[in-house]
Formats: sequence, structure tokens, C-alpha cells
Amino acid sequence: MKQRMIYMDNAATTLQKPPEVIQAVVWAMESMGNAGRGLGEAALDAARMIYDTRERLCRLFGGENARQIAFTKNSTESLNLAIRGLIRPGDHVVTTVLEHNSVLRPLYERQENGTELTIVGCDENGVLDYEELERSIRPDTRAVICTHGSNLTGNLVDLQKVSAAAKRKNALLIVDASQTAGVFPIDVQQLQIDVLCFTGHKSLLGPQGTGGLYVKPGLEIEPLTRGGSGIETYNPHHPKEMPTALEAGTINGHGISGLNAALKYLEETGIENIRKKEQDLMWQFYEGIREIPGVRIYGYFSDARHATERSGGSFSGKERCPIVTFNLGEYDSGEVSDALLTDYGIATRSGGHCAPLMHEALGTREQGSVRFSFSHYNTEEEVAFAVNAIRELA
Repeated sequence: MKQRMIYMDNAATTLQKPPEVIQAVVWAMESMGNAGRGLGEAALDAARMIYDTRERLCRLFGGENARQIAFTKNSTESLNLAIRGLIRPGDHVVTTVLEHNSVLRPLYERQENGTELTIVGCDENGVLDYEELERSIRPDTRAVICTHGSNLTGNLVDLQKVSAAAKRKNALLIVDASQTAGVFPIDVQQLQIDVLCFTGHKSLLGPQGTGGLYVKPGLEIEPLTRGGSGIETYNPHHPKEMPTALEAGTINGHGISGLNAALKYLEETGIENIRKKEQDLMWQFYEGIREIPGVRIYGYFSDARHATERSGGSFSGKERCPIVTFNLGEYDSGEVSDALLTDYGIATRSGGHCAPLMHEALGTREQGSVRFSFSHYNTEEEVAFAVNAIRELA
């Protein structure tokens, strides 16, 4: 009999979705028309649902206006929109070694076309060097672009510190919330975030092919694509008002319907409850493997659990994404992940994780690393089984 897979690769995509998400996608595919392209009930149903989803995202992120939420297919598209639509030749941009290739590759492309790029380092635990960040931001810096949570180490970035440093020099703040949207509180107004990029298929628990960005009112982003918008048909130029400015063509209404249901689930369940469950599972796993001979764990963990407990489970600044990344001796990370899947039925992620500079900083360029990432749908029994599997492999 085939062993049931234990899925612990939720930082790549959440496999288990609330049942309501699947039902919402099916409903949309059976009955939904094209939003903004007609007055029939099917088209109006689509328009109402999509606007409701904008409103839910706006509330989740503390935005001013739901029309400032534009939909994309994922964080990568959102980040490309922000970077390629705001950064010009001659601009100076500050980013960090923590970043995913979704940030780095568009920035390297800008750099080849005349943008000046400064990349801020980290310490041996992958913690961002905030003093170096402060020194790197100049009076002529156009933007600071950073992740909220490392997809490799799970370390959180203190957005309060980053925002304060950026705003002292009047720089834009662009944040990649791929690993944190839907599980950690983010208030774009309080944090003075100019652009927040997010994906729907990770902690937001929605379908793949959904994502978006929040854009601060008054900030104009040059669109990546132009075309049909449902309005201003005879205007030779693409409309500039949000969200139409960044949503040329038919958007993924079927996927957004699933995202809408996921957001309702998050509201009803409470992201603080989801976060506490995921943190508990992450700490159970960390405590279980940290003293196994040969296990080398990456990221900052010191005292973080106690800080979280003292704060009653609320965000303390020392919490972290529900990620534990490690290597086992000198074994290739792919070999370890393959053994976990083949022998124990545990799905993890190995290799470079699309975070090349972070691997350079940690000295794991060749070996890669094995990443466990947890969902609130995982169980304590599954974590205990995984800990035992690593003990046996070691």
C-alpha cells in the first residue's frame, strides 16, 4: 500500500486549501462571466466578486482604497511590474542578499541598463545588517526593495527599521511579502510601504496563478502590458487609473474567486491563530532536530521562541516564518530530500531555493539546503515522524 505523503513544502505552495476555495473555483468556472465586459448577470457577478476580493485584501494590508489593489498571476509578476515600472536608468536602488530571484533578476536587468544597485549583506545567521542598510541609502536613492521574510532561512525583516531608514531619505519602499502575506500582520499605511507585492497560493491559501500588488495612492507605475480594459475603448493609450492601469486584458477571475474564499477563511479563522499553530509546529521540529549529530541549521532562532511566548503569541519582532532549513553532514541536499520522499513519504524542498546571494552568504552554494516549511494543516504527529526520519537518516 502506498504511504500517504506528508507535505512540508508550504513555502513553495500550500498544498492543502480550505474546501471553500475549491468550491469557489468550481462555482466561478460554471457561472462567472468576464468582469467589466458586459451588463449580463454573469459579468456583474464576476465584477462584484473581484471588487469584494480587492476590499478584503485592502483590509488585510491596511490600505486606503480597494482600487489600489491590482491583480497579477504571482509575486514575480508583481515585483517585475514594480521594479520595471518605477526604476529608470540613473536611479540608485538598495536591496539585500536575502532576496529571491524575483527581485534580483529584474534588478540586474535594470542595472545592465544604467541603474546603480547596492546590495546589503547579512550576518552568519542570515540576519540583515541594518546599519549597512542605513549607510547604503543616499539622498538620491530611488527605492529600497526587500523581502519581509526569507524563503531560505525563515528570518523576518524588521520592516519598521527598513521603512524608517528609507523614509529618512525619501526613498520608495517596495516589499516582497510572498512568505508572510496571510500569516503575519502587514499595515501598509503604518509602515509607509509604497508597493506591497504578494502571491495568492502560499499563506493566503488561494489558487496558483493569483497574486497582486498594493500601490500607494498617487504613485504611478508604468505598466508591463497594454490592451483591453473594458473602458476608454477609443483612447489610443492604456488608461492610467488604478487598478485598470496594471490589469490589461482579462484577469484570472476563476482563480480570484478561490482567493476570495481563502480570504474569508483567513478572516474567520484569524491569521493570529494560524500563525500560532504554524509557529508551534516549526518550534517542535527545530527542537527535535537541532541536536542530532551532523545537522546544521541555518537562520536566526536564538531566544525567538521565548520572546513569542512572552508576547502572548502576537508579533514580537523575533518571530519567524514557519521554515526550518538545514543540511545533514556533507550530503547533497537533493540526496537528503530524495531519501525523505522515497523512504518516508515526506515532501520537502532542496537545492538553491531561487535565493543565490543568501546561499553565497551562508556558504551553501554547492550543497544547497533542505527546507521544511509548515502549514497549520500539518499535525504534531507528522512533525514527530519527520524528526524521527531525520534522526534515522543521520
